[in-house]
Amino acid sequence: MEFPMRINKYLAHTGIASRREADELIANGQVIVNGVKAETGQQVQTGDKVEVIGKTKTKTYLAYYKGRGIITHSPAAGEIDIATRLAKDFSIVNVSPVGRLDKDSEGLMILSNDGRITGPMLDPEANHEKEYDILVDKPITGMFKRAMEAGVDIEGYRTKPATLKTHPKNDQRFSLIITEGKKHQIRRMCAALGYQIQTLRRTRIMNITIGKLKPNQYRKLQGEELRIFLKALGL
Repeated sequence: MEFPMRINKYLAHTGIASRREADELIANGQVIVNGVKAETGQQVQTGDKVEVIGKTKTKTYLAYYKGRGIITHSPAAGEIDIATRLAKDFSIVNVSPVGRLDKDSEGLMILSNDGRITGPMLDPEANHEKEYDILVDKPITGMFKRAMEAGVDIEGYRTKPATLKTHPKNDQRFSLIITEGKKHQIRRMCAALGYQIQTLRRTRIMNITIGKLKPNQYRKLQGEELRIFLKALGL
């Protein structure tokens, strides 16, 4: 870490709280620097003694299977989002989806109340892998495979190199590994090459896999799986 550093950034870097949580702790008088209550925007110097009074909230990390038709964020009238579904079915109210998965797609989402993971996880320069199982409307060709892997021009933007694996028993199905997440990216890539997606399911984010989860099921991330995940995010 490079000093001087804003107090909320310091608390985020040391894993105590996200910057937003740190600002709340500071406003509540729970952060002490060298024996004096910290102030919002205060700079921390090398050798400063920083203490947090009281407990911060327990951090929760979930792998969740979003079903088709469920909205990730900000539902319109008549739509159901992940937060509403979790609250209704499991009384879970303290986590939010990290990133998005469009309404017609399904599969793995990471849910958490740890604001520290959002930036590193969604950083387009971090090259974190995401894997999808995809069914299209006609048999895929060698040309389609090569184009998807090399990068596809979608409205003036060329996608990063990807990895495509064909299915041994279904020539319209394949898995795709990408390291970015433009809006409707995979659907737009396929459409640009003359293919329409029938089903799209995300099966992996970084080292987290969907496993045996079914729509609207979740499991807690913990132990070695969580340690590897957080380490890859620099936390």
